Amino acid sequence: MKKVNAQASKSSGNNKPQLEINKPSQQKYWHNPWKMFFWYAILTIIFLYFFQNSVKIQRREISYSQFQHYLENNQVDTCVVTAKSIEGKLKIKDKKTGKPIYFVTVPLLNNDLAKNLDTHGVKYSVKLTNDWLSEFFYAWLLPIGFFALIWIFLSKRMGKMGSNFLNLGQNKVRIHADTLPKVTFKDVAGVNEAKLELEEIIKFLKNPDYFHNLGGRMPKGVLLVGPPGTGKTLLARAVAGESDVPFFSMSGSDFIEMFVGVGAARVRDLFDQARQKAPCIIFIDELDAIGRARGGVSPIGGHDEREQTLNQLLVEMDGFDSASGVVVMAATNRPEILDKALLRAGRFDRQIIVDKPDLKDRIEILKIHIRNLKLDKKVDLQVIAQRTPGFVGADLANIANEAAILAARFGHKKITMSDFEAAIDRIIAGPEKKNRTLNKEEKHRVAYHESGHTLVAVMVPTGEPVHKVSIIPRGMGALGYTLQLPVQEKFLSTKNELLDQIAILLGGRVAEEIIFGDISSGASNDLERASDIARMMVCRLGMSEKLGPLTYGKENRSEYLGISYGTEKNYSEETAQLIDTEVTEIIETNHKRARDILNQNRAVLDALARRLEEEEVISGDEVREIVNQSKK
Repeated sequence: MKKVNAQASKSSGNNKPQLEINKPSQQKYWHNPWKMFFWYAILTIIFLYFFQNSVKIQRREISYSQFQHYLENNQVDTCVVTAKSIEGKLKIKDKKTGKPIYFVTVPLLNNDLAKNLDTHGVKYSVKLTNDWLSEFFYAWLLPIGFFALIWIFLSKRMGKMGSNFLNLGQNKVRIHADTLPKVTFKDVAGVNEAKLELEEIIKFLKNPDYFHNLGGRMPKGVLLVGPPGTGKTLLARAVAGESDVPFFSMSGSDFIEMFVGVGAARVRDLFDQARQKAPCIIFIDELDAIGRARGGVSPIGGHDEREQTLNQLLVEMDGFDSASGVVVMAATNRPEILDKALLRAGRFDRQIIVDKPDLKDRIEILKIHIRNLKLDKKVDLQVIAQRTPGFVGADLANIANEAAILAARFGHKKITMSDFEAAIDRIIAGPEKKNRTLNKEEKHRVAYHESGHTLVAVMVPTGEPVHKVSIIPRGMGALGYTLQLPVQEKFLSTKNELLDQIAILLGGRVAEEIIFGDISSGASNDLERASDIARMMVCRLGMSEKLGPLTYGKENRSEYLGISYGTEKNYSEETAQLIDTEVTEIIETNHKRARDILNQNRAVLDALARRLEEEEVISGDEVREIVNQSKK
């Protein structure tokens, strides 16, 4: 079972539901100016080659004696005489092609040529020199100019990137115009502490002399740190909207190109533009793309592109005066990898934590996202917020949108509470697999498995109330889940609460052992999570009496992304054996607890399983009703 955010236990293999956010690709082939210029140049050369060959008349080179022979036989139609050649057209045609024959020959220096031409009635003209200028114009300049016009047209259609592709040092900054919808603090909820600190930035941008008169200065840089989706970029835009100043937005990856020095040039250009628009805000999203800590030896023996870009950013932030009215803001969810020089006083000297919202904040965030939705009167934001612990603003916006989509799918005139429930279930456990039908034996087993989770959750002292139990297959491999609803937001877990969680996770497997005398693969995720909790209690939380209040193993983990980069072992093999023994003892003790609970309440377990098989989904109220009736 996988307990995701709202403490949902699922009957599954190794399936782990994930919240996926689709990011449609914005890059097209023709939006790459270098590729377009390369193929454009190739096509231009090919066209010029065939154009010249098609325009230029194919002339047959003949000797002067042959020319005299054609002239005496009255076979010369027209000709042009120059100092170096005689070009013309014969009256006879080619026997193979039937086309007129054009010739060229080198004349002899004599004065009888004109007389002979007149005698045989040849139309001729004389040119003192070759008209190379005319040939250059028609053969080269005209077609090149034609293609240049096409290039200018395409460049304008592509926009600034296409027309200025050779100006690599020019940055890709986006300036949010006044015509765009203004974002203010009213559009941001759940980050009251962060907004309080940012209000000082707004006061400074509106009235820079307010702080200078007191002899103080504003921070040069403000770094917003927090998990993805908590609203860091939205906060930066809200500061710009509240202070009514230009907002320069640029991603950290926009500075980096394949050519060394381009990123540094873009940093210079960005700060130059900002100084001209002061007071203003420079916002760099995903700062870790260019702000990664420097170290090691570059592969080619010098600074690479990222390091040069970072060096230039450090110089620019250290060089400008905060009194100029330019505030640099940045956002990252990986502050642990940033270069220490960025975080020192005088650069990003103010760091603001934008953390995940608590219960009250989630309610406020939901109010913002439902402003334009048509809701049924029975929609309870309190319940929705309770069902989504650990969700960030982006997740809650996704839930509101999913609920609207589901309401439209079911033909509802208003969005109901059931639509929100279905949207949360879809995000936590995945979409329903209506085409995946369980056979009678599997359905019977899954019903008892989930009933085991449910009954242990009801009976343990610190178990959260059960909100819903389902045996409808969801996601990649989830055959069912048990959802508990926290009564209140918790930031700490006691030892007894962790032990009860392990017992709840083992309840499904124990129910299978009792009823069927056999176990299945459906408890693989439950065992994995129970083992993780037990090992964390022993190694990280010092909750083992034999090992004492010590930590074992140094885990390298991203604080906000939740990604583990491995564990450094700092204990002996004897200690490792003792750790394994303690983890095993915790699991076995709570396995026995779960077995005792289910054996003592066998009638309740059977009643829950029967109701689940009949209805497939039962609510928390139904669970409590069955438990109370069976106890009587």
